[in-house]
Amino acid sequence: MSTKRITIYDLAKELGLSVSYVSKALNGKPGVKEEVRQAVLKKAAEINFKHNTQAANLRRGSSRTLGVIVPQINQNFFSDAISGIEKACTENKHNLIICQSHEKSDVEETAIETLIHQNVDCILISLSKETHSAKILEQVLEHKINVVQFDRCDENFPGHRVINDNEDATYKAAKSMIAEGYQRLAFIGGPLHMDLYMNRKEGFIRAINEAGMHVPDHFIVDDNISKENAFQTAMKLLALPEPPDAFLAISDLQALGIMLAITESGLRIPHDIGVFGYANEPFTEMIIPSISSIDQNSERLGYQAAMVYFDHILKNKENHEVITKIIESDLIIRSSSKRSQTTVSL
Repeated sequence: MSTKRITIYDLAKELGLSVSYVSKALNGKPGVKEEVRQAVLKKAAEINFKHNTQAANLRRGSSRTLGVIVPQINQNFFSDAISGIEKACTENKHNLIICQSHEKSDVEETAIETLIHQNVDCILISLSKETHSAKILEQVLEHKINVVQFDRCDENFPGHRVINDNEDATYKAAKSMIAEGYQRLAFIGGPLHMDLYMNRKEGFIRAINEAGMHVPDHFIVDDNISKENAFQTAMKLLALPEPPDAFLAISDLQALGIMLAITESGLRIPHDIGVFGYANEPFTEMIIPSISSIDQNSERLGYQAAMVYFDHILKNKENHEVITKIIESDLIIRSSSKRSQTTVSL
């Protein structure tokens, strides 16, 4: 069996047409009769010809490909965001290359370099927790590649962003716990060099101050993003003479770690301790008690991030206005934070 790849020259020879005419037919260009175009497509299928779209796109000065980099693909928030991005790409006849940083800045850098070499038209990125500088994103722009940040963004980088209403959502979550009668709220946060985690912390503090409540400094713990760290932190706080009676976490995995600590401490959820998470991961409604959480509408967030490229950058190349889109979150109140409802403890 021949291993030689069928080329457009072979296809043109089979049809007795010029290469330029066959190219026009394959690319849907005007000036080609429909019956001829159909004959070209039929013969291409018969001889197993695959159109070299990459070469054609490069001739047009565009790869018609976007790249996306997320911290973890196996988290529902990011997989849903990718789904939204992919939907926008499909609607606009673009391809998508997906990379993950595994929360490491050096892996993120390698992914960015790979996407640059792939000549993508735009990189959509949610930064890793180790990323403290926007320098690598500036290098992307030097290669004439567009950048849209989403969710985890560096505000020092003057580019397009699609984010959630992080401060307001966390404020509302804290208010809902206060309304349930919780008095000693603890906040388990993330790395403060990332604006979304700082904003969530500020939303919590705003709700506490508005209610005229006092929260000890050690009830607010930053850079505690993993389930394991949240578990250890909760165990320490629950061992205090006056422990918290509620925890507000900035992720559902944190909330899960906190709930395990509460159970190990012999306490009940939500009777003794309330818990509120963030991201509305699928497991939050499957366990008992179900976890109250904030739904970030991540698929819509991803879709809008991609549409910033398609609607704003691609169609308005001379418009240099920087776009910031805010996607509203939804409060999902479940058993873990509702004292007014009888629940089964974890």
